[in-house]
Parts: sequence; structure tokens; C-alpha cells
Amino acid sequence: MPHLLFNAQHPPLTLPLSHHRRPPFRTQNPTAWIHSARPIGMPSLQPTVGSTIRCMANPRRVKMVAKQIQRELSDMLLTDKVLQYAILPEASLGADRYLSSLTTISDVEVSGDLQVVKVYVSVFGDERGKELAIAGLKAKAKYVRSELGRRMKLRLTPEIRFIEDESIERGSRVIAILDKIKNEKKTTDSQDEEQFNSPDVSQEDGDWEGDDPDEDIIYVN
Repeated sequence: MPHLLFNAQHPPLTLPLSHHRRPPFRTQNPTAWIHSARPIGMPSLQPTVGSTIRCMANPRRVKMVAKQIQRELSDMLLTDKVLQYAILPEASLGADRYLSSLTTISDVEVSGDLQVVKVYVSVFGDERGKELAIAGLKAKAKYVRSELGRRMKLRLTPEIRFIEDESIERGSRVIAILDKIKNEKKTTDSQDEEQFNSPDVSQEDGDWEGDDPDEDIIYVN
């Protein structure tokens, strides 16, 4: 009887279905698992065709880059001959570069992704000098960009856009007009004060008419 127990055929042990390893999920689309594993309600992280992703820099770093660019551009206006001749073509012929216009950098704005720089330029001078200066700067935008890339340690040199800033010149004109009005008022007040303190001319004329016309006059024959 015992040998019957050892020779009995027992069915093979089977584990529950949950313990079996699931075969790996295979698909022709390598990114299909992203969509299948994404929880319900969460947007897809896969970038669409033609879309761009921009990384915004720290606002403090943006301000520092703007200040550095303004310093470099101001130095280039004073030392770079290529930029000076572009602003004032007469300077290449030996003319005084301050003769028709004076160009300064009034402000610099840098985009949050450090890819675009707006340079506000103030030009003091006649209309022709302003037009030549702004046109020359815009024509040398690529040259300025390459020079900034050489001077500054940036991973990506931003695009340079020159914009005419008339606020400073307009403010200077207003100040000049106010100074002129103030000087005219001072002149008018001083003239009124002189007239108030001057002697009575009519009384002196009357005293002169009452005197002898021949008094104190010596006639020589």
C-alpha cells in the first residue's frame, strides 16, 4: 500500500495568474508606452511636430546681461571704428564725428529667454544725422552681434534690434524751453525794477526849463 502513495501521479503545481510574469509590451511606435502609461487627465509630455520649447532665464541674470550688453555697446561706440563710420560716414573722410550727430545707448531690454535684445538709441543732431545713424546701426546689427559674442561669455549670442529713442531728446527740448521762459521772466522783472527805481524824468526836464539858458556860459569874441 505504501508504494502506491509514492507512485501516485500528482498534477503539477500552478501559481495564480497574478504571479506569472507579463510578457514585455512590444509595439512599432517607441513612444506608445508614454501614452499607455500616462495617468488619466494628465497632458501628454511628447512635443508635437513644429513646436518649440523655450527655457526662461532667471530675472536677475537677465538684468545682469542687459547691463553688460549696454556697457559693451557704449564702449564700442567710443572705440570701434567700423561702428563709428557706420553711424557717421563723414568720419571716414576726416570730419569730426560729433559734427552732425551724437549717438548714445539710453536703455537695453533683454527677453526672458536671452534670445532677443532691444537696444534703445538716442541721437542728438539734425534729421539727416539721425537717419544716417539709425540706418547705419541697423545695417551693422550682425556685426554687433558677432562682436558681442566675442566679448561676452554667452552660450547663445542674442539677436540685436536697434530702436530709436526720442524721449531723452524730447526731454532736453522741454528743459531748454523752460530755461528760455525762465530767463525771459528774469529779464522782464529786472527791467520793471529798473523803471521803478529810476528818477522822475519829467521833473528834471521841468527844472531845466526854468533855469536861465545863458547861465554858466562864457562867450568869447
